[in-house]
Amino acid sequence: MSKIIAVTSGKGGTGKSTVCAGLGYTLAKQGHRTLIIELDFGLRCLDIMFGMENSIQYDLGDVLSGKKQALDAVSQVPMASNLSLLCAPKTLTTVNAEKIYDICRSVKKYFEYIIIDTGAGINSHVFEIVEQANLILVISTPDQVCIRDASLMSDEFYNRGNKSQRLIINKVSKKVIGNSLVTNLDEIIDKVGVQLIGVIPDDFKMTVATGKGNPIPTDSEALRAFDAISKRLDGDFVPLTVKIS
Repeated sequence: MSKIIAVTSGKGGTGKSTVCAGLGYTLAKQGHRTLIIELDFGLRCLDIMFGMENSIQYDLGDVLSGKKQALDAVSQVPMASNLSLLCAPKTLTTVNAEKIYDICRSVKKYFEYIIIDTGAGINSHVFEIVEQANLILVISTPDQVCIRDASLMSDEFYNRGNKSQRLIINKVSKKVIGNSLVTNLDEIIDKVGVQLIGVIPDDFKMTVATGKGNPIPTDSEALRAFDAISKRLDGDFVPLTVKIS
């Protein structure tokens, strides 16, 4: 039985898709058959991050229109043999939560993890899509606007009965912790009100790799953090790679 993980954020710019790419990549490298379903309709980017921009034949739009079955529209990611991607269409498409979960149900026997890269923002279709997920990963950065939006989203998830939530704090650097934006990471955790599962450092090596569609370098600090989070998702106790104090 595959585990469905919905990755979401209150606003754009938190690095939600990068988190999906990092988690998908490390889960696959750990031997787990993993599928990422991208829902940023009209704004897809994971094909570029994985160096597949010119090799995507079919996407989620073809599945939603009935042109292709879900498994036929899935593309293998060359840099990670256990990782597959179902890209968002390049054009805007109406989102239907039930159709998304029909797709998940049709492919779940082929994958151990299905990561859903939801669209950013507080709107009804995001809440409907995550309702059937086994786990919701709420992404925030140390920016106060992101923190507030993450808190609002999390509160709404709890109000709708979605208790299984974890927080990932992304784009963390010494420049913003203890100086200009927040006193420490505990302040973010308290304001969002969700248990922390990982902290991702602001890492230029990761930015260059995903921007060029190259594998993440093994000496990347962000890769170490994603690897630790992936192991925690799999039930292993792994210490945070970035300290919170």
